[in-house]
Amino acid sequence: MGPRLTIDEKRKRMMEIFHDTMEPYLLKELEKIGPKQKGIVSQTVKDVVQSLVDDSLCHCEKIGTSNYFWAFPSEAAIKRKNRMRELERDIAQMEAKQGELAKAIEEAQLGRENTGERNGLVEELAEVEALWNGQAEELRQFEECDPVAMNKRRADAVVARDAANRWTDNVFIMQGWLRDKFNMETAAFSSYFGVPADFDNI
Repeated sequence: MGPRLTIDEKRKRMMEIFHDTMEPYLLKELEKIGPKQKGIVSQTVKDVVQSLVDDSLCHCEKIGTSNYFWAFPSEAAIKRKNRMRELERDIAQMEAKQGELAKAIEEAQLGRENTGERNGLVEELAEVEALWNGQAEELRQFEECDPVAMNKRRADAVVARDAANRWTDNVFIMQGWLRDKFNMETAAFSSYFGVPADFDNI
């Protein structure tokens, strides 16, 4: 038993079958030829052929009730040439883009030479940024005293209080309904539903 073939080796050998004979084959024929001539395990022939079809390296045509597979050497050469042209075009576009970026970098660096004046301005900018960051940090420490934040908290507190009272009223309504409907005492209601004795509106 020979060494196990990789998928690429199987694909290459399967293409050799098509190119050497230049004939169409049924899958069952390839499953017989593959092991005998190329050492491809018959159980893997179908997957190998399908991978070639998916990559447009092999044709598959349904004739009647059967699928026929074939590939010609000239087609492979044409595909390689077309792919090479595409890659060459991509390389040319990348080189042109690289040239444009290099030119843009060169233009952007004009006036940014490391002069004494520029270095001084950079240092001054760093000092200003450090001062700004320090003041921003100090300001964050006094956020609790911010009038805008305080007003927002007051407004939020009013909304929360109104919501709490609304739910408290709902509890009282339910309590009254159960008292009238089922003659349930207030104490029994509070005990059953876990309502504290000091439960009331805020």
